[in-house]
Amino acid sequence: MSQRLDQPPFSSPRSVLPARSVRPSPLSLSLFFLLLTALFPLCAQLSSPFPSKDGPEGERLPLALRPADDSAWPEHPAPESPPEGPRHPIGACPHEPLQCPAHSCPWPEGGGEQQQDTQLLNVLFKSQIEKEGVEHQLRREIEIQAHLQHPNILRLYNYFYDRRRIYLILEYAPRGELYKELQKSRTFDEQRTATIMEELADALMYCHGKKVIHRDIKPENLLLGLQGELKIADFGWSVHAPSLRRKTMCGTLDYLPPEMIEGRTHNEKVDLWCIGVLCYELLVGNPPFESASHNETYRRIVKVDLKFPASVPMGAQDLISKLLKHNPSERLPLAQVSAHPWVQAHSRRVLPPSALQSVP
Repeated sequence: MSQRLDQPPFSSPRSVLPARSVRPSPLSLSLFFLLLTALFPLCAQLSSPFPSKDGPEGERLPLALRPADDSAWPEHPAPESPPEGPRHPIGACPHEPLQCPAHSCPWPEGGGEQQQDTQLLNVLFKSQIEKEGVEHQLRREIEIQAHLQHPNILRLYNYFYDRRRIYLILEYAPRGELYKELQKSRTFDEQRTATIMEELADALMYCHGKKVIHRDIKPENLLLGLQGELKIADFGWSVHAPSLRRKTMCGTLDYLPPEMIEGRTHNEKVDLWCIGVLCYELLVGNPPFESASHNETYRRIVKVDLKFPASVPMGAQDLISKLLKHNPSERLPLAQVSAHPWVQAHSRRVLPPSALQSVP
């Protein structure tokens, strides 16, 4: 059993804080969402849901939501080193989702058109966010995720808040976490793994095109839609970095690339390393550099001490080996991940109906 980083005090392993079940009646839900629809124009004009710690009482900080292609987006430094904890979002925000799958209702999109979607109302308590010091991380997650629209990225439609809580309106992923399905089956077959790799490559190409680096791709941060399509979630460790070069250590121990461990600057190619580790874990059942101690794990990552069991197909070994390169510039580009012969031979990607339209 490998040692993992100690979990933060507000998160359970591999998950977020267990939610308190709230099951409103259908009538109250209908009235609630009608009220939300009326309040959204007002909410959009509100300032940050967090009080300023420096200004007078009642003063609030701006959330600074801006277009995804705005080169003036601020960079958001992560902590210089992550707290020690197991494999889950380091510094994750305490989520308390309503247990019903939200409400199916018309949602205004661009141009006044109406689109039927199912939303999840995610409730976060300000006291917990401030206590754990993750306000900055939540701001970053909202700033980035609200402007990403891709069939394999979980949508953040809007947010609003009151004195005690912050409410996020999220796309509902009915099949839950990829990690839970991996736990049940232990490993995935070639078809499912190759499909996930194609979906990830496409979604990350979209993110990188918008100068967004996720930096924490792993089974816990991947959700599944109605047809089993992948949904990248949890952008709390991602960053909008116009220069695409950073020098902060974040993410999960087993998925950390050599450049982060060695304290070097990193760019979007950290995501290539992460999907290589993920591909290995999906096929084998554990990450490639998992060891009995932190130091041994670090050593194996830096040395790229990669060993394949006989059960891993040669095509998958070729793909993983080309992604897990010590030199970031030598890692296989995302476009070539999608075009890799093993991925093309086994992927059965299914796009939801909304994806038939062009991706922004």
